[in-house]
Amino acid sequence: MKVIEVVDAYLTRQRSLGMRFESAGQILHRFSREMGNLKIDEVSPESVADFVRGKGVLSASFHLKYKVLSGMYRFAISRGYIADSPLPKSLPKLPPQQTPYVYTIHELRGLLEATMVLKDGHGPHVPAIYRTLLLLLYGSGMRISEALGLTLQDVDLSGQIITVRNTKFFKTRLVPIGSKLTCELTAHIEHRRLLPLPIGEASPLFTTRDGRPWSYTRVISWFQHVRRAAGISCPVGEPRPPRLHDIRHTSAVHRVVAWYRSGQDVQRLLPQLATYLGHLDIRSTQRYLQMTPDILQAASQRFSQYAMGGDHEG
Repeated sequence: MKVIEVVDAYLTRQRSLGMRFESAGQILHRFSREMGNLKIDEVSPESVADFVRGKGVLSASFHLKYKVLSGMYRFAISRGYIADSPLPKSLPKLPPQQTPYVYTIHELRGLLEATMVLKDGHGPHVPAIYRTLLLLLYGSGMRISEALGLTLQDVDLSGQIITVRNTKFFKTRLVPIGSKLTCELTAHIEHRRLLPLPIGEASPLFTTRDGRPWSYTRVISWFQHVRRAAGISCPVGEPRPPRLHDIRHTSAVHRVVAWYRSGQDVQRLLPQLATYLGHLDIRSTQRYLQMTPDILQAASQRFSQYAMGGDHEG
């Protein structure tokens, strides 16, 4: 049985069980393309190891690809398509996970201005749409994949609510947005309706000129150009530059800092922030809120106000 046939059979089975398997499907189809027109039992361990290892610096994608291929090979073995898995028997130690980066307001403004770099070699509509995407990520705290999965019907401008469907944990949540972001999205949607709407209101919010949704890899690649144009490089002590995903971290941290500075009960509000971000529990949210200088300063000011206020028990 050919590699592509095994991949298709495996994906059909997983999706019949209710799993989306979108990113896994992309990995498996890339694997089948790189292996060529071979039968599953003709793929060498060396070829599999090269695919899992990838090019460049070893990253977390190694474990992701290893996990996805492990599932497929277990399926292939159970069906008798192959006797043994050719995956590596030992796993390398990955470099430390990248520290989340918190952009300053100045850097965020720089990123928005730098979207103009995308006008070279891309459609004239790309810079403005990408700018809207950045504003949405910061203003809503959404995951990149969630924002790219939005359709026109998911955005309720009058109610200032966005419906995020089929999230990372297969749930749907409502995300309230502020008036400024609503104005930005209103302008974006007006221009969006001038582009093709292949499935009406169910058409993607962020789209190419022919109505196809923006891909995750394209959006990430464009961000590298935007980040460099904004003059944002690797932080001291970090081997890699800040990511697009860090805008989500930034959104969470800035919100907590604002709560501290306005005297809000942060501990009471953290569960609400966890729900807003689409986390299963508050522990995931707390990992986003590493003690940045801004949080330390805001917490310190809050404690000073408490200590000097004289309205507490001695």
